[in-house]
Amino acid sequence: MNRRSFILNSAFATGATLLNTENFAADKNARLTILHTNDVHSRLDPFPFDGSQNAGKGGVAARANLIQKIRNEVEHVLLLDAGDIFQGTPYFNIFKGEPEMKAMQMMGYDAGVMGNHDFDAGMENFVHQLTQHGKFPIVMCNYGFKDTPMENYYAPYKIFKKGKLKIGVTGVGIELTGLVPENLFGNTVYLDPIPAVNRIAAELKRDGCVMVICISHLGDRYGDNKVSDEILAKESENIDLIIGGHTHRFFEQPREYTNKTGKKVMVNQVGWGGLRLGRLDYEFSSSGAKKLEKNQSILVVKNIVE
Repeated sequence: MNRRSFILNSAFATGATLLNTENFAADKNARLTILHTNDVHSRLDPFPFDGSQNAGKGGVAARANLIQKIRNEVEHVLLLDAGDIFQGTPYFNIFKGEPEMKAMQMMGYDAGVMGNHDFDAGMENFVHQLTQHGKFPIVMCNYGFKDTPMENYYAPYKIFKKGKLKIGVTGVGIELTGLVPENLFGNTVYLDPIPAVNRIAAELKRDGCVMVICISHLGDRYGDNKVSDEILAKESENIDLIIGGHTHRFFEQPREYTNKTGKKVMVNQVGWGGLRLGRLDYEFSSSGAKKLEKNQSILVVKNIVE
């Protein structure tokens, strides 16, 4: 092959590679929208119109409409919850979680974790409400549920196929001792979330997941060395995104950390009470590289013009 032919062939090959990459990046199957909530605490109705800061905000009806609107606009959506579904309004005191689970099932949640308040009526109750009314997977990799009512009703991770994308989702919970009465969590064994997550995330990457998400009820960060989303992000190896809860923090935008391998990890959290819906839009290249195109912390409020 002469020099001119070599240059032409190389140019065509490069052009074809660029074209394929651009086509993939522009393909709707190479995009993913992640919606998430945390610490809703049985807030099914909007906050009362009492003149307070949150008056009229939140509520499952407005959230359901917002989620459906987004699903009508984009093809591939994952809807996740970072725990504390229960406790906070009379709905829980009276119905023990049934309407909360029914609402989440109606909205099509893909996965969630157990927060500390999800133990408040006992694990038997949580299992009953989940299996009868929720039916979405609970992913926990750092709770050992052997010989508890939850033993057969959780998984360490779940893999979702969204178009061309294979997404792995795992979850972690907070240390229960001292936070939840022992009779409510029984034989549940708490494991250090850092090695637990790293083991599962490595497995998910080996299985071909282009993105690994950890749903966390650890809390975003503390003033001491208590394990948190911040510490987990820095000590992780294959996690791309942590969806957080427990500390009720309203992030205006995701926090970015560097993990043990020098890669970036995003952490996001959207407060409490169902006041906001987190939205993260990712675009993936043919190489598997991902880019956060857009992030929003969307106020959940009924459109009074409807």
